[in-house]
Amino acid sequence: MKEYTFLAAFSVLITLLLDKKSRVGVLKRKEYYIFLFIIFLFKLLVNGYLTGKSIVMYNPRFFLGLRIGSIPLEDFLFGFSMVTMTVIFWEYFKGVQTHTRR
Repeated sequence: MKEYTFLAAFSVLITLLLDKKSRVGVLKRKEYYIFLFIIFLFKLLVNGYLTGKSIVMYNPRFFLGLRIGSIPLEDFLFGFSMVTMTVIFWEYFKGVQTHTRR
């Protein structure tokens, strides 16, 4: 079974549901995609170095084997989820704090 692939896809699904359920709407904002592009650019540099130099290695039994450069596709899925969930929680609790101050 490709556990890493399953968990990465599951994290994306949870992230999409969280954005919809929280009504923050991060995924509808143009500046979010600029932010995500910058994050992924640095991911290509850092993670690309680590995986390209075999400092970080992946067991092929646990992921699809699809790579962008030397980086497994699943790393981008997890990266998307981690960064997006952080922004969703930040925006959500910023809104909650604003409403409680009134």
